[in-house]
Amino acid sequence: MQTDRVSDMENVSQGMGWLQSNALNVVYVVVIAIAAYWLASLVKRLVIGLGKSHEALDETLFHFLGSIARYAVLAFAGLIVLDRFGIETTSLIAILGAAGLAVGLALQGTLSSLAAGIMLILFRPFKVGDFVDAAGTFGKVDSITLFTTDMITFDNQHIIIPNSEIWGSKITNHSHHSIRGVDMVASVAYGSDIKKVKASIAKVLKANEHVLSEPAPFVEVETLNASSVDLLVRPFTEGAHYFDVKYSLPQAIYEQFRKDGIEIPFQQIVVHSAI
Repeated sequence: MQTDRVSDMENVSQGMGWLQSNALNVVYVVVIAIAAYWLASLVKRLVIGLGKSHEALDETLFHFLGSIARYAVLAFAGLIVLDRFGIETTSLIAILGAAGLAVGLALQGTLSSLAAGIMLILFRPFKVGDFVDAAGTFGKVDSITLFTTDMITFDNQHIIIPNSEIWGSKITNHSHHSIRGVDMVASVAYGSDIKKVKASIAKVLKANEHVLSEPAPFVEVETLNASSVDLLVRPFTEGAHYFDVKYSLPQAIYEQFRKDGIEIPFQQIVVHSAI
């Protein structure tokens, strides 16, 4: 019993001795911790504030960069504290570097999407609300994050695409220009009066409220097929009405051809019998 009491007193004495000899270091650590926490928060706010100060800069990216800056300041402060207590930080940095490399290799797909997300946010090939064709998906961009892009398709499916798949493939932004040309083909039979055909198509284009007069619609013979004369019809419209024009004009042209007595071709097979 007496031995245990002596041992406890020795431990307390040793603890008090360590505290006395390292009192300055403890105060130093407390001061460094408080200063590092304040500085890290300040740096994060400054980075986020930079992203908010210009409309051309994306807040999502700067929130991410602000977090990285904050942790970088805290990590640097931690190394200073360890060095103050005589702990060798060079070996620790080497170990952390090796661990970081291993984690990076394990998460290379995720990091690839992160890098692609940063590129998408910086270069802005499209924005939220645009209609795009990317990574084999055509739809409206619902959101853009650092790792994925969410799209809503025309049949109301929610598609989540890793940014690495989008950045590494062709991107077609159908909303980039405010005015769009709408290409379609109108086929008529051989022997049709092409002037009459163009006049018939012009009636339909003029009657459609979404077709613009400037730029003027383009209507010309494009291909002479085996059983038809194909005309390229390209009216121009505002991007918001692109699909209204694309899917309403073919029926209107067909009905106008019937009214004007223009023959619509169909595939024919002529059989010659030998006598």
